[in-house]
Amino acid sequence: MAFQFSIPKVIVKTTFFCLSILLMIQFNAEAQKLSKRKVAKVFKSSEVLKDHVTGFALYSDENNKKIFELDANKPLIPASNTKLFTLYTALNMLGDSIPGLRYITRGDSLIFWGTGDPSFLHPDLKSTRVYDFLKNSGKQLYYSHANAGNEFNGSAIYTIAMVSMPVGENTAQAYADKQGKLQIKPAFLMNYLKQDTEFKPRNFTIRRDDKSNTFSYPAMPIPANYKQTLYLVPTAELTTAMLSDTLKLPVKISNMAMPSNAKTLYSIPSDSLYRRMMLPSDNYLAEHILYICSSLLPGKLSVDAAIAYSSQNFLNDLPDKFQWRDGSGLSRYNLFSPRSVIATLIKIKEKLGSEERLHNLLPAGGVSGTLRNAYQTDNGKPFVWAKTGTLSNVHLQGGFFVTRKGKKYIYSFINNNFMIPTTDIRNEMGRIITHFHNNY
Repeated sequence: MAFQFSIPKVIVKTTFFCLSILLMIQFNAEAQKLSKRKVAKVFKSSEVLKDHVTGFALYSDENNKKIFELDANKPLIPASNTKLFTLYTALNMLGDSIPGLRYITRGDSLIFWGTGDPSFLHPDLKSTRVYDFLKNSGKQLYYSHANAGNEFNGSAIYTIAMVSMPVGENTAQAYADKQGKLQIKPAFLMNYLKQDTEFKPRNFTIRRDDKSNTFSYPAMPIPANYKQTLYLVPTAELTTAMLSDTLKLPVKISNMAMPSNAKTLYSIPSDSLYRRMMLPSDNYLAEHILYICSSLLPGKLSVDAAIAYSSQNFLNDLPDKFQWRDGSGLSRYNLFSPRSVIATLIKIKEKLGSEERLHNLLPAGGVSGTLRNAYQTDNGKPFVWAKTGTLSNVHLQGGFFVTRKGKKYIYSFINNNFMIPTTDIRNEMGRIITHFHNNY
């Protein structure tokens, strides 16, 4: 006689109920998940994004896996997202402090070379270590320009020239004093200022000669409260004059090549310089950070040398071919795909090693930097940390965001060749990322 086993009805009902609950939980989880289909639907329905080139990539920040891509392999102008590649280069080449200068001592002489460090008397970085070292050395100071590049580099083509040892951002300040007279600080530059009756601008302004630190101003009234920043041409003579004026000590020129045993004096914590570059998107600092990186390479200081070294050693595994021309992103010759931006963001995240440090170096939506006005916070807390980029007809973001349900994502959102106001593009990017935050 065959034995028949009968499952009690209460167990069947309980099992069925549990399976139903599990299926409902799984269904709800899938419904709340940010999927390829849902992202595609958002982009397809956007009227703002239809009439220009848009590249987009979305990856999970938990496992670095792709969720959605839209023309993510195409080379596009990255504008200031280029600073992400500059940052990653610096993270690999520089330590936790910035090399401020190289030096040797010989008898009663201190001979020093610049590294390109822009923090010396920078108004926002408040660095005094190099100043104190030179001021209190008790030795005759000699500055050597021998390791400086002779050509203009990086953002020089946009006004700012690269300097081996910048003093106060390598700038001078022109202004009208209380008596309405024209002045320049540092004052020794007044010797290079003259009136030019042939110079007839629409408004009062000072112009600098293309290749020298000579200045001219028009024969017209000086406006009340007039102020103007003047960018200077780097020369050994200028640097020694600026240093002498600042230190109130004689500084002489040396032509000595830097020996291999030159010591290094460090100036400021590296992250303080990186943060100042990233949050307000400071082009000058971006170029000089690559200049500092090049100080660790053979030959003279050169933005191009740092780019070439990084491209070959740190960025040689990016998913798409790229073109990199400067540190700041001002050049429209820079070309990177959204996938390459994502790959670099992942590299930066892994190199930094902590989310707190990562968030500290990026603008936070509704809180800081170039994202302060691009997003609203969620109950006072930011949910997006990203680098922006803007040129004419170019606007983009690349970074990280977290949803209300705690899911973390990496994104690159590049817009090129649009003919509508940049504000419309910024608002649409903010709307889409906020939508993802609120609903997933």
